[in-house]
Amino acid sequence: MPDQHTRCPACRAIGAPSNYCTTCGSPLRARPCRECGASVPAGARFCGLCGASATDGSPRSETPKATLPWTVAAVGAVALAAILIVLMRRDQASTAAAAQSTAAEPAAVAEAPPDISSMSPRERFDRLYNRIMRAAESGDEATVTRFTPMALMAYAQLPDIDADARYHAALLKVHTGDADGARALADTILTKNPSHLFGYLIRGTVARWQKDEGALASSYTAFLSHYDAEIKAGRSEYGEHSRAIEEFRQAALKKKPANAASVQ
Repeated sequence: MPDQHTRCPACRAIGAPSNYCTTCGSPLRARPCRECGASVPAGARFCGLCGASATDGSPRSETPKATLPWTVAAVGAVALAAILIVLMRRDQASTAAAAQSTAAEPAAVAEAPPDISSMSPRERFDRLYNRIMRAAESGDEATVTRFTPMALMAYAQLPDIDADARYHAALLKVHTGDADGARALADTILTKNPSHLFGYLIRGTVARWQKDEGALASSYTAFLSHYDAEIKAGRSEYGEHSRAIEEFRQAALKKKPANAASVQ
C-alpha cells in the first residue's frame, strides 16, 4: 500500500493513499505489464522488459486518439472547400448571367427602327408615336430623342389630319420642349371644334409643365364645362386616351371642387 502521503510521479500532486492519482488519474503503484506480466513501476509509460505501453488502452488505441483532432480538421477543410466551390460556381453563373444581360442591353437600345417603307403615312406616324410613348414611360430618353424627329416628319406628310393625330403630335412636341408648337396644335383642334377635350387637355398639359397656374385653371374650367357633352358624343379618339382624359378630369375636379356636382 502507498504511504499515508503519496506524491504522484506524473503530476507531482500530493494526495491521500490510493491506487490512482485523484488529480490526473495516473497509477500510484507498480502493476503487471499486460503483454509480458513483468512489474511496471508507478508513473512508467512503457514496460522495461518488453517495451509495451503501460498506459490504459492498447498501443494501437493511442494513434486514433492522437490523430482525431487532425482528422476532424481535415474533414472540416474538405467540407469548407466544397462549400467554397459551390459558392464560386454560383457567383460565376450569376456573373455570366449579368454579363449576358448587360451585353443584351446595348442591342435593345440600338434596336433598328421598324421597316416603315411599305406603310401608309398614318401607319408610319402611329407606329413611331407608339414607340416614342413607350420609351418616354420607361425613361428611355435616347429613343425619344432619336425617333421624335422622324415621327414629326411623318406627321407633316399626313394627307388628312384629324384631332387624334394633332393630339399625338402635340404630345411629341411637349416631350421635345416645344410648348408653342403644342399650344398651336391645341388652338387648331379648338378652332375646328371648340368643345373638343383634346384642345383643353393639351393646353392644360403645357400650362402644368410651365407651372402657369392661371392657364391651367382656365383649361380645367373649360374641360369640365364640355366634358359631359363630349363623352356622350362617343368620339372614337376618346376611347384610346380614356386614361389621360380621366386623370385630367380628376385633377380638374380637385382644383374646382365646386364644379364636382355638376360634372358627376
